[in-house]
Amino acid sequence: MLNVLWRGAASRKAAESLAAGITARARAPVFFRDLGVADSFDGRFDMVALHGWLAMDRLQAQGARAVVQALVNTLFEGFEDALREQGAGDIGMGRRMKKIADAFYGRLKAYGEAAETGALAEALLRNVYRGEAQDARMAGWLADYALAARVRLAAANVAGGDLEFGPLPGSV
Repeated sequence: MLNVLWRGAASRKAAESLAAGITARARAPVFFRDLGVADSFDGRFDMVALHGWLAMDRLQAQGARAVVQALVNTLFEGFEDALREQGAGDIGMGRRMKKIADAFYGRLKAYGEAAETGALAEALLRNVYRGEAQDARMAGWLADYALAARVRLAAANVAGGDLEFGPLPGSV
């Protein structure tokens, strides 16, 4: 019994550390300043979802399912906190969180199904840039960054706290 509690606490602690790293990377100004991601709740959500997908993809490969679930829970607590900071109250919070969950899991599915740069760029154009054709080039750069980060993370022990996405995309 105590062993189960200890593992749960360890997963939560790892998830909190990973969520902090994901959020810090997702808030890097280069995404908003140079890659045209909207500096809004939606844009920040999209960057957290992208980096969360990268980390969770590696965690799944490591067989760290408990950490993945704890990470999802931690990220969603952050989404709810962000909504509350914007003035959202209890009424309608469930509906808002369901929309966020649908968007989050939809993005994870789309990114997971994108096996190469072109497909990931299309998914990013659709989700991050809301299909704006003039942003296709930036979506390609963001896809290149994400796939390079994925390769970097494939060699990392993310479950052990090694969350190194690699270099940020250069100025464009």
